[in-house]
Amino acid sequence: MAVLLHMKMNFKNMALAAYLALSPTLGQADDVTRRSPTVKAVSQVMPSVVNIATKTRVQRVGYLYDWWRDNWTPYAQQLPPEESAGSGVIISESGYVLTNVHVVRDADEIWVKLTDESGKQKIYQAEAIAGSLTTDIALLRIIPEKKGEVFAAATFAADDDLLLGETVMALGNPFGLGGSVSQGILSSKSRRTETDGQRLEIPDWLQTDASINPGNSGGPLINLSGEIIGINVAVLREGQGIGFAIPIKRVNESMSRFFTPEFLDDNWFGVTIDAGTRPPRVASVEAESPAAKAGLSVGDKILRVNGSENDSFIDLASQLVGVGKDRTIQFQIERNGKKLDRTVELIPENAVFNAGLIRQKIGAILERLTPEVAEALRLDSTDGFVISQVDKDTPAAEANLRPGLVVTSIDGRKIDDIIDAARIFHSKKKGDEVTLNIVQMSQRGIFVRRSSAKLTLRLL
Repeated sequence: MAVLLHMKMNFKNMALAAYLALSPTLGQADDVTRRSPTVKAVSQVMPSVVNIATKTRVQRVGYLYDWWRDNWTPYAQQLPPEESAGSGVIISESGYVLTNVHVVRDADEIWVKLTDESGKQKIYQAEAIAGSLTTDIALLRIIPEKKGEVFAAATFAADDDLLLGETVMALGNPFGLGGSVSQGILSSKSRRTETDGQRLEIPDWLQTDASINPGNSGGPLINLSGEIIGINVAVLREGQGIGFAIPIKRVNESMSRFFTPEFLDDNWFGVTIDAGTRPPRVASVEAESPAAKAGLSVGDKILRVNGSENDSFIDLASQLVGVGKDRTIQFQIERNGKKLDRTVELIPENAVFNAGLIRQKIGAILERLTPEVAEALRLDSTDGFVISQVDKDTPAAEANLRPGLVVTSIDGRKIDDIIDAARIFHSKKKGDEVTLNIVQMSQRGIFVRRSSAKLTLRLL
């Protein structure tokens, strides 16, 4: 009996020892099971997701403001600052952040909160760099506390790397609660549907059933590879589990338009960059532009700018903007497997695209429609240009243009900047046609009659 009891005790001890020996392995196996692709993707991207807070100071002007301004002091009441909360995602180690325009629009101050892998939070001030109202994409830059500070950056998926039904996660700051994750599937790759005979006016947004709430705007929608496939933008209030994100292809297209020397510095570069490739590639080159004169061509891979590598479009664009008076830029490109050096001399846009160029093309001088001119012409808008002079024997004269007429659109586009107008004319060749929408004002007694017409003229 004693022997049997001893054997039982030894068996129990052996079992306990075996359990203790195996328990770490079992714990590790359980940890491996829990670290699903979703967990890995979220842990990879979450350090790049930021909470955005803005402050907008509102000034209320009193009824007798003009009297006080002219006779005493401005009578204005400063209201408490309006605050909002949204999300964003860092896309460059130098601190560039993507978000929605509606998150930061009209903000006087922008603050971003970062949370690292250990859970430690840090707040930085940020500045708005550029944005597009039509695409609702804005680019911010974190103001670093010390020179050379590096930030965790997320990466983009390829433009069309989307699988209907694949697992996706929406990351962001819903209701100001802080970093949050919701999971769903990609419900639609290009939401353009007909609902009760009416089109849902959403331009190729992605649709997902991952929860997107107020405050998620500007945060990333990611795939299981931890890549950004879209920027969260909206939710359909009448539906359940119907959220939308701007596809990364549209984000790249938007950035390639507004994060340029032309848009930010009024310098003419003359190249459209494919923002969705690594390294960035030249997508198009304007004729007679500084880039064209320097020998850049469609398809060139841009490897270095002023000696610095640029693996992404953001790296490249940040080298091209803010160059100041020194507009000479050195490029190293790759073409057909060969590395080549090119030097581009940027030119101030207004030195090329101005009223003089338009006059050379059509034989008429267009001037910006100022509030004073609009009032004199009895117009209720300052959009467009007024014709101040028409040269003889020119396309403008043949089209019966004359001083005092107002040009409200060019080739169907409403333009209110002389540089943009000149760009349209510059893109045309000799003999091409341009259509102008003309408004004429005539006064008979106390009545003002307004008539409009479309005139087509050929360029010199």
